[in-house]
Amino acid sequence: MSDMAKVPTHYRLLTTLKAIGPYLREPQSEEGYYVFDCLSVCVNDKKSPEKREFWGWWLELQKQGEVYQARYRKGLYDISGEWQDETLPKNVIDDVNRTQEAFHLKLVETMQSEFAIQIEMHEESVEFV
Repeated sequence: MSDMAKVPTHYRLLTTLKAIGPYLREPQSEEGYYVFDCLSVCVNDKKSPEKREFWGWWLELQKQGEVYQARYRKGLYDISGEWQDETLPKNVIDDVNRTQEAFHLKLVETMQSEFAIQIEMHEESVEFV
């Protein structure tokens, strides 16, 4: 069996990545590049749903040779539906870190067990501590 036969197709990867949880942004993803995000904590849940903003994280997972590099960032998902690289308030850090850590463990485990694909942290990835 050649190495090429082991490489999952884009659609097989999409199906597997979607199964990890509600994080995959399929319209922004393409072969070798997958976007995920998590709206961890609502900024103000008294606002109507279409006006809510969220603290959370987003991930760009990009193929680099035989591995995928994970570049995480955290910040504010604003009212226009865009991520802003902003410092998290102290009261939401634990929740954001918890959702990111749980997702990352699942991602690494799934990619390794399903496809024998390694996940490495990108040098510009933020630390979740």
